[in-house]
Amino acid sequence: MPSTQDPARSLAGKRALISGSSQGIGSGIAIELAKAGADVTINFPSESNPKDNELADQVVSGCVAHGVQAQAIAADMGRQSEVERLVKEATATMGGLDIVVSNAAYSDRHLMLESDLDEFRKTIDVTMWGAFHLLRCGAQQMVDAGQGGSVVIVSSPMAHIPMPGAMAYNMSKAAIDQMARTAATELAGHRIRVNIVHPGWIDTPGERKFFSEESLAAEAAELPWGRLGRSDEIGRGVVFLCDPASQYITGTTLTIDGGIQLPWRDMYRVDEANKAARKDTTA
Repeated sequence: MPSTQDPARSLAGKRALISGSSQGIGSGIAIELAKAGADVTINFPSESNPKDNELADQVVSGCVAHGVQAQAIAADMGRQSEVERLVKEATATMGGLDIVVSNAAYSDRHLMLESDLDEFRKTIDVTMWGAFHLLRCGAQQMVDAGQGGSVVIVSSPMAHIPMPGAMAYNMSKAAIDQMARTAATELAGHRIRVNIVHPGWIDTPGERKFFSEESLAAEAAELPWGRLGRSDEIGRGVVFLCDPASQYITGTTLTIDGGIQLPWRDMYRVDEANKAARKDTTA
């Protein structure tokens, strides 16, 4: 018998936890999950920072506006005990856990020989170990409940593109890609799906750490799609992967990058070669 469920509310009744979701890509994911009907737990770094609290409250309000339950829990994703507490608290208050999205990341850019090793370690602690502890704790809750579930690891094309000046971040993203594929293998028997999303260059507050507004606009105009991506576009990809209708998808990578990994720069060389050839034939 065909399903009578509203396809726009494909995640109705599901309970989701998204790390690093008070702004940027994580907030876009949280809002899109809420639009699809999931109750959501927002994670933000620290209750001691008023700005963090304000941003988290805004995302919670944005989720509630779509008729779902939402809450915010502070936790430092670079600390195992904090991650474990986050998962335990989110599961208890929501009455279960069906969706886990590992999005929290940290990055500080220096050439390897000039790296501040404290910043290097923090990048790995949050971006790699935080993702691992969230995956492990979340999967344990799902296994205990025996109802299956869906995990999405937000990674990056830098898992395989060795961007100079970002060694710790590149290492961490490469590690969590393999982590996710291994987990997909180990958890399939529990009907827990694990997938990866590779966002391209997304317009987030974090980009302002490395670029001015002027340079961002100039760089965006040169991209294949002529603009940076948006966090809601990543969120819709996560909804697709978590949708029960996508139950045959596990251990895969969904790239949402506006074609940034295509050989688009080579088109300039092709165009120049074609122009030269036409000039020769008309001379």
